Amino acid sequence: MTYNPRDHYFKKAKEQNFAARSVFKLEEIDQKFKILKSKQKILDLGASPGSWSQYCSQKIGSEGRILGVDLKVVTAKLPNAVFIQADLRDLNLEQTFIQHGFNPPFDLVISDMAPNTTGIRMTDQARSFELCELAFNIAQRFLKKDGHFVCKLFHSDQFTELRDMIKNDYKEFHAVKPDSTRKISKEIFLVGLKKKHDPLCLQK
Repeated sequence: MTYNPRDHYFKKAKEQNFAARSVFKLEEIDQKFKILKSKQKILDLGASPGSWSQYCSQKIGSEGRILGVDLKVVTAKLPNAVFIQADLRDLNLEQTFIQHGFNPPFDLVISDMAPNTTGIRMTDQARSFELCELAFNIAQRFLKKDGHFVCKLFHSDQFTELRDMIKNDYKEFHAVKPDSTRKISKEIFLVGLKKKHDPLCLQK
């Protein structure tokens, strides 16, 4: 089957005014695990081009809030979202939250972060793992007890390491490859449901 960048999900995203087809991956995860509810506070890591935040914005309503961070500019305009262009590894998140009026912990931490691919499989997988680890550590610090975590991984031998980390911190672990994921893609989504412990930001 030939690779078609303008496939069914691409067209569907355009029709529904979403920034990217990736929205349907989050939608499928949400439909399966019911992770999104009204009034939630959400941290969206790797938010560009904004489709995940667009979906979350509709689900959490006017009393919910989203903080999105990405290396690239997010042009989506949402009444309940703030977007920051920055490298998470260089960002003082505590100061950023205060600056934009967010008071952690968050109800949900989601990460669609992906490395700039080199075409060298092992390099790309290692970088993807590092981004998942970064997202996981941020969730440890700022995700509330019983909150949920979602991150994207380029599947590799390090999957088991991440799986065990999430299993240790959450009551449930699931690995999902949504229907809207391209068949040739190696990406998989790791879901941690119901965090077991208070976030580190509340343990000081």
